[in-house]
Amino acid sequence: MTVTSLRDGYVDMPIRRLRQPGDRTFGDNLPSHVPLVDGALRLSVNAFAIDDGDDITLIDTGASNAWHPTMGHLPEALREAKIATDRIRTVAFTHTHLDHIHGLILADGGDGFPQLSRLLVPRAELGMFRDVARLERFHDRAQPLDAGQRVSADIDTIGSAGHEAGHTCFRVVSAGETLLIWGDIVHVPSLQFDRPEITWEFDADQQQARASRLQMLALAANNDCYVAGAHLDSPGVGRVFRTEAAFRFEPL
Repeated sequence: MTVTSLRDGYVDMPIRRLRQPGDRTFGDNLPSHVPLVDGALRLSVNAFAIDDGDDITLIDTGASNAWHPTMGHLPEALREAKIATDRIRTVAFTHTHLDHIHGLILADGGDGFPQLSRLLVPRAELGMFRDVARLERFHDRAQPLDAGQRVSADIDTIGSAGHEAGHTCFRVVSAGETLLIWGDIVHVPSLQFDRPEITWEFDADQQQARASRLQMLALAANNDCYVAGAHLDSPGVGRVFRTEAAFRFEPL
């Protein structure tokens, strides 16, 4: 198995998106070690291609031209990685927020993956996906994805609802190693490993998102897994270790 990190781009978000317990913002009290770009939090936007030697499963697809112009670079990333789009037969979403699903369609309106034969959407979010008018031609092709479902012989899923109702992590096992592709479990890596209680304004259920983050951090740390995150600094892959009070991330 080969996993390739594909950078769709980045998005700058205001500090107020971060929430302390009780849905409190940081105001001017953001820890000084959290890097800012022109006063904003810069989040990398990553997708991940899993190549078993025959076909490629793509986890998330980036934003295409549906949001900020700093995103939509997945086609360039695929070309850079020498991944032919006609080898991508399965696309699976961690959840259905726009920076994860719109790459199904290129900026010019064409299909991003012309040989796509399986489109997996978390069951709890099928209705949300089918409400996206731009993706209408894919609505009937979407198949429900459930927690615990096996996507292939080497990939299964772990439910991690909270950031969204059906948020899903993908566990890839090969050659004695495990990688957790965990979507939006962490948005701001400089803060949320050390303070996993911090949530995100766009979390559908902040309490549940916090619980899922703690669950996945513990799973990764306790089992010596690699992790791959949609918003971890590109390339977004590394390991999680326990500290005395919380966790730390060691990027590759």
